[in-house]
Amino acid sequence: MKKVLLGDSQLNVSTICLGTMTFGEQNTEAQAHEQLDYALERGINFIDTAEMYPVMPRAETQGRTEQYIGSWLKKSGRRSDIILATKAAGPSRGMNWMRNGETDLNEKNLRAAVETSLQRLQTDYIDLYQLHWPSRNVPIFGQKQFNPELERPCTAIADTVAVLHALVKEGKIRAFGVSNESAWGVSEFVKQADLQGAPRIASIQNAYNLVNRSFEQGLDETCYREKVGLLAYSPLAFGQLSAKYTDNAQAPGRLTLFPPSWSPRYLRASVFAASKRYAELARANGLTPSQLALAWCYSRWFVASTIIGATNLAQLKENIDALEISLNDELIAGINQIHEELQNPGQ
Repeated sequence: MKKVLLGDSQLNVSTICLGTMTFGEQNTEAQAHEQLDYALERGINFIDTAEMYPVMPRAETQGRTEQYIGSWLKKSGRRSDIILATKAAGPSRGMNWMRNGETDLNEKNLRAAVETSLQRLQTDYIDLYQLHWPSRNVPIFGQKQFNPELERPCTAIADTVAVLHALVKEGKIRAFGVSNESAWGVSEFVKQADLQGAPRIASIQNAYNLVNRSFEQGLDETCYREKVGLLAYSPLAFGQLSAKYTDNAQAPGRLTLFPPSWSPRYLRASVFAASKRYAELARANGLTPSQLALAWCYSRWFVASTIIGATNLAQLKENIDALEISLNDELIAGINQIHEELQNPGQ
């Protein structure tokens, strides 16, 4: 499997990353270890997790995903074979049980988050440490417009960069990145890093899929010019682009197992309509809907690595195998036609 360098870091990652947000909720520890073993067999060296996982986030399960990865690392002895990424949660009213509700991205909270992640992961360093979402007010998770009325006190990006730089110098993290960020945020992180003589952010982990191509509206140019690699998450839009929900509205998965408040953007009627159109296009060309959606992400020039998740090995195999699919000009034209008619309903 092809590997790419993330930004100006020394992290050489596979173009497919194993996402683990189901470990500890939809997957047992044994199943998690099985997926990790299989991913490495297939050439994946990049594993992504978060202190918040698994989803749905709950006090009773928080941190369990990192614990499962940690037990696999201890059992397998393969720490040196992987690039391990995790994330620190940002401010949230709904997760007061996370570090006693102290989740702003300041020195106290980031140091506490790093230390607890290191303990759960049973390692003494994290390769890529990411900010799960910004400290400041920014439109994310289905919010489409910036609203200045939602401004709130927040930790300055300059202060956050200073903490992350210190953690790099201490050897606790090798590189750092952002997630659910905007073009302004990326530019400000780069600016502050340059002013402080700190490493620039190596990556941005944002949603990117056929029903949410908003990354192409300015972030693509920003990240290209600043050498920030996109880690595309939700390439199947919480399963919508597999067409399992258009085929069966009650199909088991995150959109039926968890409350609608968890992922309202993927429950919009326009997302169902677009998913149905993409599924028809895929099947008319001898592909499964999942293959079409993943092949699209895998083929985009600005995607450094696509984060895939699965609840069983059959799904994981299909997702990895889609890397071998090439989309011809006719298929790409068909995708772009649907996008023009139903633009970014999952944004």
